Amino acid sequence: MEPANISKKITPSLTLAIDGKAKALKAEGKDVCSFGAGEPDMDTPDHIKLAAAQALAEGFTKYTPTSGIPELRQAIAEKIKTENGVDYKPGQVVVSCGAKHSCYNTILATCNPGDEVIIPAPYWVSYAEMAKVAGAEPYIVPTEESNGFKLTPAQLQEAISPSSKLLILNSPNNPTGSIYTENELAALVEVALEDDLYIMSDEVYEKMAYDGAKHFSIASISKQVYEHTITVNGFSKAYAMTGWRLGYTAAPEPLAKTIDSIQSHCTSNPTSFAQKGAVAALKESQDCVNEMVKEFAARRDLIYQGLSSIPGITVNKPAGAFYILPNISSFGMTSTQFCEALLEEALVAAVPGIAFGNDKLIRLSYACSRENIEKGISRIKDFCAKHQK
Repeated sequence: MEPANISKKITPSLTLAIDGKAKALKAEGKDVCSFGAGEPDMDTPDHIKLAAAQALAEGFTKYTPTSGIPELRQAIAEKIKTENGVDYKPGQVVVSCGAKHSCYNTILATCNPGDEVIIPAPYWVSYAEMAKVAGAEPYIVPTEESNGFKLTPAQLQEAISPSSKLLILNSPNNPTGSIYTENELAALVEVALEDDLYIMSDEVYEKMAYDGAKHFSIASISKQVYEHTITVNGFSKAYAMTGWRLGYTAAPEPLAKTIDSIQSHCTSNPTSFAQKGAVAALKESQDCVNEMVKEFAARRDLIYQGLSSIPGITVNKPAGAFYILPNISSFGMTSTQFCEALLEEALVAAVPGIAFGNDKLIRLSYACSRENIEKGISRIKDFCAKHQK
């Protein structure tokens, strides 16, 4: 007996693999500086934890509607209308077990076997693998470091084929940190609509925007764009709720019903009492988010300045999210070789860029302490000096 053929097509997550290896070394007592996982090091704010604890104490531990409790779906719809300028009814919102789950539901709801999913690279590691599991084919479009790794309308036009079905856009972007402007997004969706593509807009990093940069929701561009767009978001990043596993889609009604139906047979509802915490996250003070974003901005400056000072490395300054992508190609190693040597010799954990579709880069997450950043940069500088060509 052999596993299903799909097991031969998908690649395990390098992000989680690196993070696991770093944690194993730490468990051995090694002083590892980890820049692997995209997980805020802050704790979930107390008012969110208290809301979930109160729900537990009150026995809110049973099944909920598949798409989430009405109170949460209403709160999400209100949030999207107020903050993003997009009008969804609560019935168009489906709460899932994390934004990752929401992305997968979206691909399943929009793509048939053999359809192509257009993904600009560098891309989040799971997009391509999700497309494969759904029976679709990822079509990767390399972007250029010189323009902030942003997909251009010309590149999109060239990528579209009769098999193209879905375009994935992620802004602010993991792993590049780039943010598309309103005009850039409008130009892209104009091309996408000419070929009747669906658009998955992954907006989970929307709060992490720096230096006055603005996040813009694609579905707000026009009614036609709205009817082709599935907005994905969640609570993991903005509210430091990674382990709570709560995300959501907001979509045109037919797609929302399809996503709801798919979820009903896969996971059923997201965790009951966690949803109560999410209601508190949306409805109560956002000061916790603002403070966290302010801290991320300071860490971004710290890590950018440090990497920029290292001979042999080039790097763009991220406008959002909490990742940075130094180009290490001058050292004559693949990204995997570089990261393996960096972890072995310098006890610094980073993710190879090949996982994101570009072997010249490595990804560092600065969702970690300033102390970790300073120590890690010092080690990277010494490592690079040793391996300078």
